Amino acid sequence: MFSLKKRKLGNSGLEVSTLGLGAMNLSFGTGPAIEKKEAISVIQYAYEKGINFFDTAEAYGPYINEELLGEAVAPFRKDIILASKFGFQLENKSITGVNSRPEHIKLVLESSLRRLRADYIDLYYQHRVDPNIPIEDVAGTLKDMILEGKIGHYGLSEVGVQTIRRAHKVHPVSAIQNQYSLWAREPENAVLPLCEELGIGFVPWGPLGTGFLTGTIRAETEFNSESDLRASFPRFTPEAIKANMPLIEWLFKVAKLKESSPVQIALAWLLAQKPFIVPIPGMDKKEFIEENLKSIHLEFSIQELKEMEEALSHIKIQGARLNEGLLALSED
Repeated sequence: MFSLKKRKLGNSGLEVSTLGLGAMNLSFGTGPAIEKKEAISVIQYAYEKGINFFDTAEAYGPYINEELLGEAVAPFRKDIILASKFGFQLENKSITGVNSRPEHIKLVLESSLRRLRADYIDLYYQHRVDPNIPIEDVAGTLKDMILEGKIGHYGLSEVGVQTIRRAHKVHPVSAIQNQYSLWAREPENAVLPLCEELGIGFVPWGPLGTGFLTGTIRAETEFNSESDLRASFPRFTPEAIKANMPLIEWLFKVAKLKESSPVQIALAWLLAQKPFIVPIPGMDKKEFIEENLKSIHLEFSIQELKEMEEALSHIKIQGARLNEGLLALSED
C-alpha cells in the first residue's frame, strides 16, 4: 500500500488522505452503474494507492452504493475513514422529500450500518437541511449517536453559515460538504471563512464540476434523464455549456503551462485554497485514480495563484449549479 500525504479535517481529530474517493458515480448519478466486480476493484485499488477516505450516502442508488462500498472496504474497514449521509425521505427507492426527524435519523443510521457492514460510521452527514426540524435537534441526535459509539463525527452538507453556527454550539461540526470547484465558488463568500474560524474541515463535492472540468463535455453532449442527474441541472444545458467553455479553454492553457492535465489543475487549485480542504472526486476507473493523485504533488506559487485569480475574475459562469428542488434545500 502506498502512503499519501494526509490532511486534518479542522480540529476534529480526523486525519485523511489529501484526496478522498467519492463513490457515488460507481453506481448512481452520472450514468449507468459500472459492473459490481469492477467497482469493488476500483475502490480497493484506491486504498492500495493510499486513499483512506471514502464517501457514500443512503440516497446513492438509493442504498446500493452503501452496499457496494461496505463490501469493498470490509477487508480493511478499520484502516479507513468511512463517510455516509442521511436526510432524504426515501420511498420505493425514490427521493420524495427530506426527513431529519430524530427518530428517523436513528432508524436510517442502523440501516446504513448494516449495508456498510460496519459497527460505526466515522463521519455522518446530514445530506440536506430539513426546514421542518431545528438544526439543534439534528445536532443533538447526532451527539447522542457519537456518545453511543455509532458514529465518530458528524457533518453537514449544502449548508450556510447560520445553520453551521447553530449546530456547532450543540456539538462541534467536524466537516462541511458543499459543492466547490473552479466553477462553483460560493463557499468562498462565507462558509470557508467560517470553517477556518471554527476549526471545521471542508470536503468539496463535485470538485471537477461534476465532469465539466475534465474538458470532455461539449454543448452537444447528451445526458440521460433517467440515469444522469445533470440532465436537470441548468448549468448542463447546451446553451450554458457553450457559454462556459471559456473556463475550459483557460484550464487547458494552464494545464499546458504546468505540463499537467485540466483535472490535475482543478484539484490542485482546490488544495491550494485552504489546508483543511479535502476534495472527493468521483473516480470510477483506475486510470482516473492515477491521474487525480498526481494533483497532490502539483503546486502553485503565490504569483501563479494571483494570475489564476485574475484570469478567473473575467470568466462569468452561466446557469444555476443545481435544479430548483435541490437549490431550495441548500443554503448559500
